[in-house]
Amino acid sequence: MWRDFKSFLIKQNALALAIAVVIGAALNDVVKALVDNIIMPIVAYATPNGSWRTATWDVGPVKFGIGAVAAALLNFLIVGFVAWRLSRMFLPREGEKPATKACQFCRMADLDLAATRCPHCTSQLG
Repeated sequence: MWRDFKSFLIKQNALALAIAVVIGAALNDVVKALVDNIIMPIVAYATPNGSWRTATWDVGPVKFGIGAVAAALLNFLIVGFVAWRLSRMFLPREGEKPATKACQFCRMADLDLAATRCPHCTSQLG
């Protein structure tokens, strides 16, 4: 049973996913600190009363917290932009040539570009 579970973890890249979640949480903390301590004070200074996060829209007895929604939206946009820029730095761009190729006979991928014979089906590669 342990062997099957270990095989599942390796095949499904569970460890890579767990590492990505941990790094993502740490990145969220960094971006949140950047937003809260550098960007938001500038936004608060630029707004008339400086407490725009607590702004409400009152309709009779109902209060809509538009400041909190605007702050969450701004935070989302900043986190999304940072994540997008990081992904552009580390992931291959569209149109770049891949470092590997697939066998045209058995369709096995991850063959070295310089390979002349498929190690899986032993077919001559073109």
